Amino acid sequence: MDELQKIQHPPIVEAILDIECDLPLNQHLPLLESTAKERFKDRYPKFRTQFAQEHQIATSPDGPPQISVLPAGIQAFHFVQDDEKQLVQVRLQGFSFNRLAPYTSLDDYLPEIKRTWNLYTEIANPVQIRMIRLRYINRIILPFTEGKLEVDDYFKVGPQLPDEEDNLRFVGFFNQHAAVDMQTGHQVNIVLTSQEPEKGYLPIIFDNGVAAAGPGEAENWVWISGRIQSLRDLKNRIFKNTLTKQCLELFQQP
Repeated sequence: MDELQKIQHPPIVEAILDIECDLPLNQHLPLLESTAKERFKDRYPKFRTQFAQEHQIATSPDGPPQISVLPAGIQAFHFVQDDEKQLVQVRLQGFSFNRLAPYTSLDDYLPEIKRTWNLYTEIANPVQIRMIRLRYINRIILPFTEGKLEVDDYFKVGPQLPDEEDNLRFVGFFNQHAAVDMQTGHQVNIVLTSQEPEKGYLPIIFDNGVAAAGPGEAENWVWISGRIQSLRDLKNRIFKNTLTKQCLELFQQP
């Protein structure tokens, strides 16, 4: 943790906290729109609606598949700050808080998370909490040296090519790991994927996600904040143990 706290330029491009909830049976998302707009407009004046489009495919042995498009349904309401760096989501399945870069520390955002969560519970009346997820999307820019890049120099857990003679060179990769923390029971999902090279650099997306199962009471902020802190500790441990010291030093450069 000491090393992480000393990082001058965190590679975080977005941090997301999701709280998945069970809502009352008679609660429908469109009915919450006007009330939610009124409660969030002071700090989140921009409003957007996210729709979900579903397709159905019917197959039969006597003909080609039949594809039908269902009417688009409302998936979430987005309440966005003027600078577009922070938003709150009132979703079909719960609540989300998104913070884009620049990102400082979770401690700086917890009071606002608590405030907006309380607004959400007043609006949606969730029955219980099913899951809390904490996800950090990092974009790490790795430098090529004479046109080459040793991925192992930067990642302790990373892609490997099946070639002992070094005849193969990476042109891209996608690595995903799913795990369970045996001490807490929290779920872990780690994704490492490369993007297109940019002028002597290779951008890597490091998607670091952790989740804690409920059930929990929506009014019990002590329980919620405890779960968030536990997820944060696990997320930081994964971050530190995925990246090498050489990689961490990249975040100290101006």
